[in-house]
Amino acid sequence: MEWNAILYDNKHDFVAEYGKDLLEFIPQDKKQVILDLGCGTGTLTAKLTDFCNQIIGVDSSQTMIAKARENLKNIENIKFQVCNALALPFEQEFDIVFSNAVFHWIANHDMLLKNIYQALKPTGLLICEFGANGNIAIIENAFAKACKDSGYAYQSKFNFPTVENFKKLLEINKFSIHKIYDFDRPTVLKNSQQGLSNWIKQFFASELAVMPKEIQVIVIQKTEEFAKKDLWNGTEWVADYRRLRVVANK
Repeated sequence: MEWNAILYDNKHDFVAEYGKDLLEFIPQDKKQVILDLGCGTGTLTAKLTDFCNQIIGVDSSQTMIAKARENLKNIENIKFQVCNALALPFEQEFDIVFSNAVFHWIANHDMLLKNIYQALKPTGLLICEFGANGNIAIIENAFAKACKDSGYAYQSKFNFPTVENFKKLLEINKFSIHKIYDFDRPTVLKNSQQGLSNWIKQFFASELAVMPKEIQVIVIQKTEEFAKKDLWNGTEWVADYRRLRVVANK
């Protein structure tokens, strides 16, 4: 899936905004080096400069990295590169691996944690937050039903683990866990009546891409109909987000 970086910044900036809560777990030490794993357009990468003098932001999306470079071209101590999280080219280089709203896009969490462990210095710190079990369940179920009604089969590409399962993976990969918990985060989507439609166009872009334009319109409309009872509050769409947060040492 290739991202629409402009739509992401304009309509889904809540992703980075909520991620600011994670910053409270970062130690104050200007000498440390931080990897922003799945940096997107660089909104939180810029905030990380308050905590260190050297940051590398990586993302698998070329459009996101291009937008990040454009947004932060005047900040000297940040470097960006296109990189697959399951093939990180780093070994004991970072004091902190920071990641917000990324891990649920990655199917193999065991391999991901192995790559992060390798990238961290001895006693390095992993600070991350991503979709927890049950995240966007109402949206996914509504979208799947709408797809089926139009003759298309939806298969989820997301990986929303339970706390128990992710805790086991951290332990298997020799991390020392300080915090791991999940929580509900009902999230208002921008643009009132267009909020859910914008969300679908961004996050289900690859599923919509295989459909003719007229079918895309029908699927989006039906998804809204199926989800309205649970997610429309009368003035805006409120997405059923759940998050999993982790702070752990190598």
